[in-house]
Amino acid sequence: MDEFLHIAEHVLEHAIADTLYLIPFLYVTYVLMEWLEHKTGSKTQDAIRRAGAAGPAIGAVLGVVPQCGFSAVSATLYAGRVITLGTLFAVFLSTSDEMLPIFLAEQVPLGQIASIMGAKVIVGMIMGFAVDATMRVARKSSDGYKIHEICEHDNCGCAPECGTCQERPELVYEHADDCKQGCTHDHHAHDHSHDDHGWKGILLSALKHTAQVILFIFLITVVLDGVIEVVGEDVLGDFLMTNPALSVFGSALVGLIPNCAASIVIADLYVEGILGAPAMFAGLLVSAGVGLLVLVRTNHHWKQNVAIIAGLYAMGVCWGFICMAFGITF
Repeated sequence: MDEFLHIAEHVLEHAIADTLYLIPFLYVTYVLMEWLEHKTGSKTQDAIRRAGAAGPAIGAVLGVVPQCGFSAVSATLYAGRVITLGTLFAVFLSTSDEMLPIFLAEQVPLGQIASIMGAKVIVGMIMGFAVDATMRVARKSSDGYKIHEICEHDNCGCAPECGTCQERPELVYEHADDCKQGCTHDHHAHDHSHDDHGWKGILLSALKHTAQVILFIFLITVVLDGVIEVVGEDVLGDFLMTNPALSVFGSALVGLIPNCAASIVIADLYVEGILGAPAMFAGLLVSAGVGLLVLVRTNHHWKQNVAIIAGLYAMGVCWGFICMAFGITF
């Protein structure tokens, strides 16, 4: 009992120390991100929607910007067939989710961060164009649900003739409540709109983000430190190092968790030196945040959704092994 209490005390002390110093770094990062999203969010969405054949390139570049909900926006646009399947994959693969704030808070060298993000952009472009080319060769029709059809499917009462829905389909999102009866045109992408509150809204939203992420980091750190304390850091490290293939498969599987938990865990393990670069890259490639949840919610073709998720996992694993084969360590 005394030994258990000693381990618990040591784990809590270590977790608190590891978490507290991250708060100012995370908060400043989220303030900047919220400001960027507030200023450029709609322009970013419009750029992808109008990209056409160049969609994968535009999506990969814009997707790497850590905007909250951006993968969700892309999933909704794909469900309405506003963007191509290749563009959706490009966004999912390049989306950095919580990776950037964690790396910045942990003071990972900027050059290393840039190389990882750049690699994600390149992979997103390559796979996005490859998917679109494959679809063209297979002559797969892109016809399907349109934005107003998604709205009708959810019985939200948004009339097809609504000019807002026709001209700005990116404003209709996964929640039926966002499209009001009679179409009041009061559509919002998500709860991060700061038009009515200016800097106050930005600061409060950044604070909320920081609190949520810090709490999650603390809980994950407690679990990880507890496992490491019981199992032994050397034993765990040796296992992952001696089973690199298994770590790639496992990391990519964790990356499919549809929330910020996936990228936080993967980034933390990489920073701690427990996870190697190939496994880290595989996991972060498939970490599309809540995008997968929104895809399942808005794209009413479950077989297609399963194929997209399986394809995303396969891409992450393949690129992880490519990194391993060429000795890429970032």
